[in-house]
Amino acid sequence: MSISRRTVLMGATAIGATTATAWGFGHTASDLLHGFLGEAKAKGITGRSLPPEYTVDAVTGEAHPNPGQRISYTMCMGCTTMCGIRVRVDRASGEILRVTGNPYSPLSTDPHISYATPIAAALTSLSGFEERGLAGRSTACGRGNAVVAKQKAADRVLRPMKRVGKRGGGQWEEISWQQLIEEVVEGGNLFGEGPVDGLRAIRDLETPIDPENPEFGPKANQLLVMPAFKSGRLMMAARFAKMSFGTRNLVAHRSYCGLSMRAGYAALLDDLDKQPHLKPDYRHAKYLLFIGTAPGNAGNPYKLQGTLMADARTTGGVRYAVVDPVLTNSQNHAANDAGTWVPIRPGTDGALVMGMIRWIFDNDRFDAKFLAQPSPKAAQAAGEASWSNATHLVIDDPEHPQIGAFLRRGMIESGLAEEEAATAMVIDAASGSLTAAAGAPARLFHSGTVTLPDDSTVAVATSLALLKREAERHTLADYAADCGVPEERIIGLARDFTSVGKQAAADCHGGTMHAAGFYTAYAITMLNALVGNLNAKGGTTAGGGRFADVAKGPRYNLLAFPGQAKPKGVDIGRGGFAYEKTSEYKRKVTAGQNPYPAPAPWHAISQPLGAHWLASALEGYPYRAKALITWSSNPIYGIAGLQKEVEDKITDPKRLPLIISIDPFINETSRYADYIVPDRTFYETWGWSSAWGGVPTRMSTARWPVVDCATDKTPDGRHIDMETFFIDVAKAMSLPGFGDKAIPDADGVLHPLNRAEDFWLRAGANVAFDGAAPVPESDDADMALTGVDRFRKDLEGTLKSDEWRRVAYVYNRGGRFEDADKAYAGDTMARQYKKGLQVWNETVGTARSSMTGVRFVGCPTWQAPAFADGTPVDSTFPLSDWPFRVVSTKSQLRSSHTNGIVHLDALRKSNAVGLNAEDAAEAGIATGDWVRVTSPGGNAVVGQALVRKGIGRGVIGIEHGWGHRELGARTHHVANRVFTGRPENGLGVNANNLGLLDPTTTAPMVLADPVMGSIARQALPARMEKTAAPSGA
Repeated sequence: MSISRRTVLMGATAIGATTATAWGFGHTASDLLHGFLGEAKAKGITGRSLPPEYTVDAVTGEAHPNPGQRISYTMCMGCTTMCGIRVRVDRASGEILRVTGNPYSPLSTDPHISYATPIAAALTSLSGFEERGLAGRSTACGRGNAVVAKQKAADRVLRPMKRVGKRGGGQWEEISWQQLIEEVVEGGNLFGEGPVDGLRAIRDLETPIDPENPEFGPKANQLLVMPAFKSGRLMMAARFAKMSFGTRNLVAHRSYCGLSMRAGYAALLDDLDKQPHLKPDYRHAKYLLFIGTAPGNAGNPYKLQGTLMADARTTGGVRYAVVDPVLTNSQNHAANDAGTWVPIRPGTDGALVMGMIRWIFDNDRFDAKFLAQPSPKAAQAAGEASWSNATHLVIDDPEHPQIGAFLRRGMIESGLAEEEAATAMVIDAASGSLTAAAGAPARLFHSGTVTLPDDSTVAVATSLALLKREAERHTLADYAADCGVPEERIIGLARDFTSVGKQAAADCHGGTMHAAGFYTAYAITMLNALVGNLNAKGGTTAGGGRFADVAKGPRYNLLAFPGQAKPKGVDIGRGGFAYEKTSEYKRKVTAGQNPYPAPAPWHAISQPLGAHWLASALEGYPYRAKALITWSSNPIYGIAGLQKEVEDKITDPKRLPLIISIDPFINETSRYADYIVPDRTFYETWGWSSAWGGVPTRMSTARWPVVDCATDKTPDGRHIDMETFFIDVAKAMSLPGFGDKAIPDADGVLHPLNRAEDFWLRAGANVAFDGAAPVPESDDADMALTGVDRFRKDLEGTLKSDEWRRVAYVYNRGGRFEDADKAYAGDTMARQYKKGLQVWNETVGTARSSMTGVRFVGCPTWQAPAFADGTPVDSTFPLSDWPFRVVSTKSQLRSSHTNGIVHLDALRKSNAVGLNAEDAAEAGIATGDWVRVTSPGGNAVVGQALVRKGIGRGVIGIEHGWGHRELGARTHHVANRVFTGRPENGLGVNANNLGLLDPTTTAPMVLADPVMGSIARQALPARMEKTAAPSGA
């Protein structure tokens, strides 16, 4: 028998298939061999290869593109990183052949090539010529290639649909574009269930929703618009909803994705509104600490982090630790011993970090020189790349009305200008005298009293002293007992983190999404302040930012237009508005009642909270909505505990009269829609995006239709999609910002917005002209090679004569990317974050809980996961009754929207319920057994067990992205056609179905962080038992 590469692979795969059968996943094993390699068409490794993308002359290095293909540079949407990629498209059929990396993009190539590199030379940089492709390797991950299948999925919605019968019943009819626009705008007795207000009637910018509660705002706020993540198209939805229609209620998915991380960083970075974040400088760090995130397994930028960590492990330039209840491939590797896994009890990361902070204080391991600089001027004089408020004095008197606020110069002196009066006070390090923060170091630790001009005294303490006091609330032994990590391990982490100066960084993400998430994330990010690593090479960076696109740019102002609305009022999820400012609160006070608790939390210092929208709207607290538009979002699947709470209420049109979903597919949320508007899929869309903080250079990634859109067309020939829907609704309602005179250029001349290209191409003009000089003009050959010539008529017809070739130059390269050599300026980041690090955040420290009236702590502290009223979750649902805590983990290849893709299903069709080997032995559970996991309130999921040692005791780990009940898993009827559900699309379990409601609120609300309102999808209490296999399994 001859053994070829293929037979070896087949043998290895057969072993995997056998293992899958033993594991209990027989449905996977039956398809694995064929799905993985298919059937061989010829001997040798090239039997199923595609024709080459291009060839390269071995002598000259000249690239010769395949004339039968075009090479289009665009943006991936397989996950929220949105990498720059290049798409190979067959010119004859228009089919996508393969997706690979964009060598110009820092998200796909390290280091990325110079932006000035000609297109053909870029191809040479990826080739074997002079082995350039080894250093210039540019990749796409498995998801980037696999999502191509979504374009032609059998369950894709291509024409407008209207429900028939009961909402959620799976019965639809296709309707014309004209009927769709008329009915959603004008309303009427649309379903034979009584009158429904259309969008025209809802848009009332003057009449209050509730005259008794005028702060709620006008009736226009009764339109809710829920997009998905910032996919690069969000600003079109924002233009319609907030800027034109005038609703206060537009929000994406942050509150049920990673808000706790964002809020923790925002508190540190003094920007709770925009919520910036930091990422490690992977290339030069010497020690990295990951808590609640796993680079290479999850996080953002997902692919780049994995690439840089793999390089660091291989070269031995960095040591790192990953604190996680579950062992992932981030530290489960064979390269070397640089990485350490620290298993931890779910929800207790805050205890571990506060234990580290205590040890750092006890052993003087903090960067005193950095922390002593109270201002940018002082930091510059000391040679520091950033500064903090560690030395600023905070009012520490429990009887003082401004407790938690900074002592400011205006409280000490009179007759000052506003800016001078706002200056924080410090104790001068040299003289010990009270002075305004200026250009000299100040005392780090001080607690005492200050005499005010009226001869009264007030207790004060420095921010750092208050942080130290919070750390000292518990002993190191207490912290260790709470988190399940031994004291010596906590000390080891703290010692390692503080042993490399500023070349250490701590990071976190979705693992902090539990009911103590904010203070956990704030504590983790505070470690960066204690070593002074912000803006330092090898420390942390806020990223290089983006070029102006949808902005007030150098060519067009896409953020303003004549007649623009100014939304006002209260977010329906009660985010960003203080309970103490509500009429409800004032009425209770006037009546002599205790105003606390509110029926449900008001998170005054948070952002709009989409995670709480549906429960709030359906219950009517604070007010009811009249219409909901979802766009490619799926909150019922994504919000832990929401499905059971809303699945009966949302079918009642009296609670929410109109639901419109814009989506290529029917998901767990859009199944309840009254109308479904088809939309473009990944590689058919327009958009502009940038990178998260992990890229230190400036960049903007372009997305454009590299293949034809498959949706139906409007009568005037435009493809139906999100942009077309909002444009036509706006024009039907005569809303501002749309139509023939909608977009002002730099000279104030108004240009049309009648189609998507009018908006996105002008954003491209801003990108092309931003910065010190515009980009060059593209020639015809590059446009032909990249496929940009397919919309040349749109470029020429939309843009000015000096713009369109420059915009084509940008699209040729898939965006605009600053060169890699611009990342650093000596030992610091070239692009720096300017605000000071907040050891004490005044906004947090002066806010109150709407449930208890108690002020929040303005610095990191250890608080166990708790309900809205502060009651610890473990006291209500103790381990004795609920011995497990559920965590969700991320897959390298799976997202919530990538089920039913054959290429990914061939690898694994289902997830499993992971548990520790010792727990399994005690329960008599083996790998492949069916188990039922139940959480308080009766929520339950059934799945197959995966017994492993790489998971903590008392932990259930469930990989995210499976357990769908829609997205092709359920049968739908459209007129006389049946779209038969595929059971394999619904395999596995969704950990979010185990989420629970908060029992301490009178208005229904899912369990969330008490401070910021981010939902709790981690550390969920649960029980587990063996059960019978489901029917058909």
